[in-house]
Amino acid sequence: MNLARESGAAMAAVVLAVGLSLFGTEAAQESKAGGRANVIIILADDLGYGDLGCYGNPAFESPHLDRMAKEGVRFTQFYVPVPYCAPSRATLLTGRYPFRNGIVFNPAPDSGINDVGIADEELTLGEAFQQAGYATSCIGKWHLGHKPQFYPRRHGFDEYYGILYSNDMRPVQLIENEKVIEYPVVQATLTKRYTERALQFIERHQNESFLLYLPHAMPHKPLAASEDFYKTSPAGLYGDVIAELDWSVGQILAKLKELGLEQNTLVIFASDNGPWYGGSTGGLRGMKSRTWEGGVRVPMIARWPGRIPPGRVCDEAAGMIDLFPTVLKLAGISFPADHIIDGKDIWPLMISDEAKSPHQALVAMQGPNLAIIRGGQWKLHVRSPDGVPQRGDDWVDPRGPDGVTILAPYEQARPSQYPGVTGGDGPEPMMLFNLKTDPAEQHNVARKHPDVVQRLKARFDQINTLVPEFRRPKRTPLQKPGPRPKR
Repeated sequence: MNLARESGAAMAAVVLAVGLSLFGTEAAQESKAGGRANVIIILADDLGYGDLGCYGNPAFESPHLDRMAKEGVRFTQFYVPVPYCAPSRATLLTGRYPFRNGIVFNPAPDSGINDVGIADEELTLGEAFQQAGYATSCIGKWHLGHKPQFYPRRHGFDEYYGILYSNDMRPVQLIENEKVIEYPVVQATLTKRYTERALQFIERHQNESFLLYLPHAMPHKPLAASEDFYKTSPAGLYGDVIAELDWSVGQILAKLKELGLEQNTLVIFASDNGPWYGGSTGGLRGMKSRTWEGGVRVPMIARWPGRIPPGRVCDEAAGMIDLFPTVLKLAGISFPADHIIDGKDIWPLMISDEAKSPHQALVAMQGPNLAIIRGGQWKLHVRSPDGVPQRGDDWVDPRGPDGVTILAPYEQARPSQYPGVTGGDGPEPMMLFNLKTDPAEQHNVARKHPDVVQRLKARFDQINTLVPEFRRPKRTPLQKPGPRPKR
């Protein structure tokens, strides 16, 4: 496990302090302007492990992402640290588990959770690249706090354009830097507008080094696609959304080629957690918000022509915690050696069939509590995973489109369109699964392998000593939208 060694008997876990100042600049590449390698991170919202053609989906069309996988590396064992939004995003931007960076709950203005956000003492990818002289931009869903002290431009991004939280959390306001520019938001235009902004950013900074963080709104509910894609997929609205998301990736890859930046730009595509109704886990059990594989295993593709060999498939375990140290090293950016991060450099996994996972174990949380641990082929649910949500197809989503405050198609996915496997042994604590032979987590083999349970539980307990007690956030009065911007 890549957790830093901390003093004190209570903190005596076998962990690793990673000082990025030890990284040299050997992997840093030269751009047209003599700068370092560019980095683009595209993050889908609630995209399932099985939502793309290159991950086996026969219904959703994703030719550009499929091509990206053929021209780069596709990970099959890539994990997020929680099965929902904000903590996963905080981990991506800090390289630290949620219990370390402090984001274990989702900020939500319509639920009165307004005081959760990224702490000033956290060093984000944006800040690390910005301090190294990079141009930085965040376009899309932030979800690391919606009060001014948490805004993206306070945490390393030169510019921001997007929605500060999920697109179903009222009020859905489009923000440019710190100003509300649209309310209510026409959600069908979000993917296209985010893409246009991303292309403009690349154009403006083609002769300098840049970091582009593009966390899309889709396919988080409510699903919405522009007129060019709406009702074009035989797979319905979800298929329309995937097609437009794929188009967006294609536009960015085409822009890099047009500007001669392909050889100097690492592009990473991933998802923040598993799918909601209508999506696909690719045969894994569970869905978003659950710690089954369908909630925490996500697609991840990386492409860098001339650096990453084409057509690679990596079956080694890695996770969202690893992106931070990996991209900093590749950009040749040093980092305070005394800053504790949990991720590891997974560049060797991207380029070599001989490389092995740098992790002895990976963990994930459910809310404020450590819940699972994976080591090798084994996964132990120390806490009982939740079962299938009991919702009939007549369930009405309280955060669904209403035609007034949330503008999106009414024909949203229903609970009958459950995205993952529902069968298998019933949930209980201390379930053990052999993911090599049983990736769908059907057969609890804890009684057959007590030695594995004991070994994983011991490591889990060591790591759990690092997890502080998190109190449920206080609910403050609901945030009310301001006046609609003048047209």
